[in-house]
Amino acid sequence: MGSKSPYIRMRDVSRVYDELNIGIIITNGDGIIIWGNRYYSKLAQFDIRTYFGRNVREISQREDVSLPTESYIIDTVLRTRQTQTEVVRYHTADYVLTTAIPIFNEEKAIDFIIYSITNYSELMNLQEAASKSSMQALALENHLRNIQIQQSVGKNIIISDKQMYNIYGKALRLASTSVSVMLTGESGVGKDVLAKFIHQNSPRKDENFIHVNMATIPPALFESELFGYAPGSFTGAAKNGKNGLIQLANNGTLFLDEIGELPLDIQAKLLQVIQNKEIRAIGALEAAPVDFRIICATNRDLLQMVKHHEFRLDLYYRLNTIELFLPPLRERPTDIPLLATWFLNHYNQQNRCSKHLSSDVLQLFSRYSWPGNVRELQHTIESLVVLCPTETITTDQLPEEIYSAHHQNPLSSIVNIEEMHLKDAVELLETQMIQSALKNSPCAAQAAQKLGIDASTLSKKRKRYGI
Repeated sequence: MGSKSPYIRMRDVSRVYDELNIGIIITNGDGIIIWGNRYYSKLAQFDIRTYFGRNVREISQREDVSLPTESYIIDTVLRTRQTQTEVVRYHTADYVLTTAIPIFNEEKAIDFIIYSITNYSELMNLQEAASKSSMQALALENHLRNIQIQQSVGKNIIISDKQMYNIYGKALRLASTSVSVMLTGESGVGKDVLAKFIHQNSPRKDENFIHVNMATIPPALFESELFGYAPGSFTGAAKNGKNGLIQLANNGTLFLDEIGELPLDIQAKLLQVIQNKEIRAIGALEAAPVDFRIICATNRDLLQMVKHHEFRLDLYYRLNTIELFLPPLRERPTDIPLLATWFLNHYNQQNRCSKHLSSDVLQLFSRYSWPGNVRELQHTIESLVVLCPTETITTDQLPEEIYSAHHQNPLSSIVNIEEMHLKDAVELLETQMIQSALKNSPCAAQAAQKLGIDASTLSKKRKRYGI
């Protein structure tokens, strides 16, 4: 019997590639599509064969593919002469991981570019199996983590700023561990929201999340509130005793907000609980075991407090295994219009009304320094929705400290515009122009005409920006 040939015929290579569960496109060195496999057509929901002989850039231009940057991946490959990986969004609403690999000839010129395209949802199941020592696996992990953050934050956490995405990315990685976390930053930046995010993405998510604000507990009650007490421990004690807040957090997460307000004598007892993993209530004869994840927050400089003997050094290092600093709202201007719109929609729904912000108001919001951070913005929007007598909230209805920003240079209507991504700046400008056109037009159709777009486009943009 003759043996089979060890070589594969070229027409069979195409047949084999068609059976792969990964999309493949091959172009020449100028980006002209030479071949694409059947799986890519299935993933993209159009026949790649209709693009044979055409430039690969046309796929993004004609098929409503959303790119992460303004440049095409092929242009980056041709410029850097290196493999490039990006996550792009297709018209099917799927995010796909696209890797473009240049193939060089003997003269070091690019002969071909091979694209491999994979649906990220399928890759999620393979992420843990990927080798972390591989550079491609690390790139894949970073891309998927960004997508995972977007999915994890949910609808009630509004972030656009790159710093905040990095912070929530770190928090997501920490969530699966048991290390203690210290959240620092000015009052009102959202430390409590981040603490809940860590808990909700941790193995303890189905157990209690106990939020203890140290600043609201009278000094005389710190011990009984935190550690509880046994029956008959002191005059006025409840007949059956009381579980402390630490005990209520057993198996869950204990969030100690404003930890810098904790008195020194209570700090010593808290340290003992953390070290021994057991708690003794006031008047109790025996200690009870406790197991909890601890997250702390403060707007004070704890190391300075340590130097002034106001905070125990040993407790500081127990609580501050990992520190996450949340920047103030004034340092993340791209979050301001998004947060304002979210709070506006929330309080509109709560109060059964349909107020909207004028473009001038959004400009002043972007100029204002927000010393109270997100909490101040939230309370400002709530009061405007409740007190404003008209559908449109205008600058004359703003608190004086915000309105005074109106007298600044009008060219500075967008704070730190040089620090904003072009996409964020365009979205802010579109929001302002649409709100202005709607305010000064009797109907949406005329507003669309003023903007130079059709009514259906205006409707889509209003839905997108929550206007």
